[in-house]
Amino acid sequence: MKQDRKKIFACLIALLISLVLVLTGCGGSEQNEPAPSSGSATPPASAGQDVEKEAPQIPGLTFTGTTPLRYAKQFTIYNYEDGYAVIDIVESGTFLVVPEGKTAPEGLDEDIIVLQKPLDKIYLAATSAMSLFDAIDALDHIRMSGTQASGWYVENAVAAMNAGDIIYAGKYSAPDYETMIKEGCNLAVESTMIYHTPKVKEMIEDLGIPVLVDNSSYEGDTLGRTEWIKMYAILVDKEAEAEAFFNEQAKIAEELEDFPNTGKTVVYFHVNTNGGIVIRTPQDYIAKMIDTAGGVYAFADLKTDQTSSTMEITEEEFFSTASNADYIIYNGTIDTPLSSVDELLSKNEMFSEFKAVKEGNVYTTGKSFYQSTDIAAQMIRDIHIILTDGDLSQMTFLTKVE
Repeated sequence: MKQDRKKIFACLIALLISLVLVLTGCGGSEQNEPAPSSGSATPPASAGQDVEKEAPQIPGLTFTGTTPLRYAKQFTIYNYEDGYAVIDIVESGTFLVVPEGKTAPEGLDEDIIVLQKPLDKIYLAATSAMSLFDAIDALDHIRMSGTQASGWYVENAVAAMNAGDIIYAGKYSAPDYETMIKEGCNLAVESTMIYHTPKVKEMIEDLGIPVLVDNSSYEGDTLGRTEWIKMYAILVDKEAEAEAFFNEQAKIAEELEDFPNTGKTVVYFHVNTNGGIVIRTPQDYIAKMIDTAGGVYAFADLKTDQTSSTMEITEEEFFSTASNADYIIYNGTIDTPLSSVDELLSKNEMFSEFKAVKEGNVYTTGKSFYQSTDIAAQMIRDIHIILTDGDLSQMTFLTKVE
């Protein structure tokens, strides 16, 4: 009888996988998907959890307080006695984290998703989260990756994959369901890109695997993104380590908060594959980083109804504002980092007329910036260095382009 049940279950799984592949498509490039901050995914309708919400009522559990958050707005952590916690993520879901050896209470609201510890077989498709797990020494909780080793810039993640401790289980839009089942996946952490393939999310959930969507790219502050380390720490029992790490990162940015603004303008952009110019919108965290570093984002006064973090603008609109900017920072995270000014000019000859190009103030980010959520505050320091003619050798993410 047991063998018959196994055969029936296997057939059902195969049928479901076939159906999903038909609906979502399979194959395609194995390259990294665009970062959620590229504006390719629809952001949450809510701007964040600025208004304090009442703690969820969990049968049999006593609420003890929320985890203090200094910058993050996209999630809230409610703590209960005996080590239970509820994570409420804006437009993503409400999760009850159950300690190892304990069980979820009966009569739980059907909208609450149970995460049963230990969460040690995680499928991680949200690339921005890997560095946060790494920072609290919790890579051993990740068993499957949605990015191949060649696509990671987190050194310990590359080493873990090369050693076989973390295995590739298909990208977010075409995960390897059989591997997820075989490995006993107990949580899938996705970026907002998963909303482009809702059938995949449904399939993972139908297999009994909870899905947590990381909305950190919608944080309006750099440190808000880094503070997601506290959310992941709850899942892996690393709260003290996360608090200590985050405080060190916050200190880097907060040391610059009282620095007088230089008044120097900075434009941050990239040229897409169609030759279009893509900038960060004024509400994006990059604009806040420039302000904290002591500069002025060139498009700070741009009027837009867009809720995404980036937008494509016309050459004329870009030139009229950016041509007089004091500094250019090219977004090499989305595109390829610039190797020379000539490479920038090959993208569009109009850049030769820019003040920053004429004065030799062109910089580029590397490919690792988006994945370095844990030390993103150091980008603020990098921008501060170029605005104040500091020691360029001390920069972490920026490189001067000659």
